[in-house]
Amino acid sequence: MTRPLATVGNVNVDLILGPVAPWPTPGTEVICAEDDLRVGGAAGNAALAWQAMDLPFQCAANTGDDHFGDWLRQGLGATALGWSKARSATTLSVGITHPDAERTFYTTVGHLAQLDWPQVEAQLDWSALSGGTLLLCGCFLTDRLTGHYDALFRRAQEANVKVALDTGWPLHGWTPDIRRSVEGWITHSNIVLLNEIEAINLTQTQEATAALSALSRRLPQDGIAVIKRGPHGAIAMQNRATYSAAAPKVAVKDTIGAGDVFNAAFLAAFARGFDIKAALNSAVRVASTAISTHPRAYSETTPQEVPA
Repeated sequence: MTRPLATVGNVNVDLILGPVAPWPTPGTEVICAEDDLRVGGAAGNAALAWQAMDLPFQCAANTGDDHFGDWLRQGLGATALGWSKARSATTLSVGITHPDAERTFYTTVGHLAQLDWPQVEAQLDWSALSGGTLLLCGCFLTDRLTGHYDALFRRAQEANVKVALDTGWPLHGWTPDIRRSVEGWITHSNIVLLNEIEAINLTQTQEATAALSALSRRLPQDGIAVIKRGPHGAIAMQNRATYSAAAPKVAVKDTIGAGDVFNAAFLAAFARGFDIKAALNSAVRVASTAISTHPRAYSETTPQEVPA
């Protein structure tokens, strides 16, 4: 039996263009060889992964009241039936990819700024979610909701729901105030899922293992800290016990949303009763498959490796 899953946060439109190098001179025009219009955002990417895995889940989100909002709802089908509709344009992220697999995003404010706690609380079936896990993401894009995280954490605790937190990168960097806020969220979370750069900057440490220890110390008892390390796999800690999973070498085609796919796969494995080591390995395999396939696949089998 799979324990319940849900995600709360940012679902928006992603328009991916590229590859582009070097960065264009202002006033010029560049022809891009590739383009892709897709459901995006951290919550949206996790929802797509769970959908592809044929897992039941809930997703609390909103859209704008324009054609892009309708398109997002169509993309996630029944999952989006209870979403609220903001009186604004739908948030759009334009991602410019580069030949080295890096990318640059330009994102509009749009509907995400209007997602709030009353909407989220009403959208989720808390009774059905009891005993499960809620993935909270898009923290720095949903200011109204973020301002009431204390209520969300209380409601989750009352409903016997574990919170898995992926903050993303703060828009204005890791200021002292941002660090204090995030450290407070972590103390109320059961699982924290950060990438290596986020973890090191949040904890003000020098490398991933030190950051992992620092995160773990702030979690409640039995909390799980996870750091995603891209081509170096992932590491985790629970009650001072450490775990790791190596990533296969794959031909990278699309890294956008890789961390979100990892989150979805890790929590899916955890919901199925996998231990931490097995969940890490599953998440690394799924994320490696996702970044090396087009159209994107979400297989749990080990992806085809390329020669070292």
